[in-house]
Amino acid sequence: MAETALEGLKVLDLTRYIAGPQCTKLLADYGAEVIKIEKPGEGDPARRLGPFPNDEPDPEKSGLFLHLNTNKKSITLNLKSEGGKRIFKSLVADVDILVENFSPRVMPELGLGYLELEQLNPRLVMVSISNFGQTGPYRDYKAAEITSWAMGSRMYSTGHPDRPPLKLAGSVVQYLAGTNAAAAAMSALFGSLATGEGQQVDISIQECLLGAVDNNLLSHQYDHEVNRRQGGRREGTYPMGYYFANDGFFQLQGPSVRHWPRIVRALGIEELEDPKFSDPATRTQHHGDFDAIFYPWAIVRTKGEIVQMAQDAKAYSAPLLNMEEVVNNEHHNSRGFFVEVEHPIAGKFKYPGAPIKFPQTPWGVRSPAPTLGQDNIEIYCGRLGYSKSQIVTLRQQNVI
Repeated sequence: MAETALEGLKVLDLTRYIAGPQCTKLLADYGAEVIKIEKPGEGDPARRLGPFPNDEPDPEKSGLFLHLNTNKKSITLNLKSEGGKRIFKSLVADVDILVENFSPRVMPELGLGYLELEQLNPRLVMVSISNFGQTGPYRDYKAAEITSWAMGSRMYSTGHPDRPPLKLAGSVVQYLAGTNAAAAAMSALFGSLATGEGQQVDISIQECLLGAVDNNLLSHQYDHEVNRRQGGRREGTYPMGYYFANDGFFQLQGPSVRHWPRIVRALGIEELEDPKFSDPATRTQHHGDFDAIFYPWAIVRTKGEIVQMAQDAKAYSAPLLNMEEVVNNEHHNSRGFFVEVEHPIAGKFKYPGAPIKFPQTPWGVRSPAPTLGQDNIEIYCGRLGYSKSQIVTLRQQNVI
């Protein structure tokens, strides 16, 4: 039995920043050999993005890069040089999957589009990740995380109705697209193995968000309503949102009237048994009355106490945790989710672990993220047959 789920799979990685590296990280962490190609002297631009230990920028210490590139090998290669293109083509000939997240025009302009590469490797699966996909009026548009939220209608409905729209924090869409791309790569690989014919997989970051169907799309289709911002308060729907306990915030919600008995049972507040709170015909008039009872009750209890009371009554509730609380959370640690990885330059830090568990072929960090070009000798000499003197010449010619 293989030691890892994707043992024997060969992947060529032409990705940068987040979405592409997230795709190849999943493949690498589950056992594929991933060779990351980086620009000589610069590398993946994510190397210049923080956080950095002690807030001191260093291309070998970027927390973002170190997280997204575990278990990968790094070589440097200038794809704009003729020598670099020849080397790249020789690498493509012997891999199963190529992942790239350049603008759609880049690979064809380099003479390295799928039509050219499939001539070298007919079974090649080429996964192309871009902001808006390989076709369409927006295919060459620049975009960032906020662009996806703005153009996907999510921002339009996030925030308070009397204030501007809000983007959710972080790079959620980038990670979503990368995860979708990894799944798509494996699906296409099954087709390649079955037929001997590869294909180019077109991943639109924007469409990955749009494909995560939510009530905005459904409401528009069913009743033609334009989504709107409702904030954290919806008259007649309570409790709903985030509230103060005496040690932080907690979330509690009763999304419909049928959940109200659970809320009453969880809170144990006799006044809430009044029919004016449970009757749909009257409860919209008494949101303020509920607040006047609930807020004083919550502020003298801890979020842990409130959440446990709600869970015991089968009501929806959770504490709002900061990052320190998440890292020290007993549930995550009981499952061994976080892992410590020691990097030769950055040092030892804790990172997110396996998003999916395969008991027979477990996830694992076999090596930390690579330093820039650390595997040049192994790949160019050991695999492609170049001599060390040729490597020196290639460096001098700015090919690698």
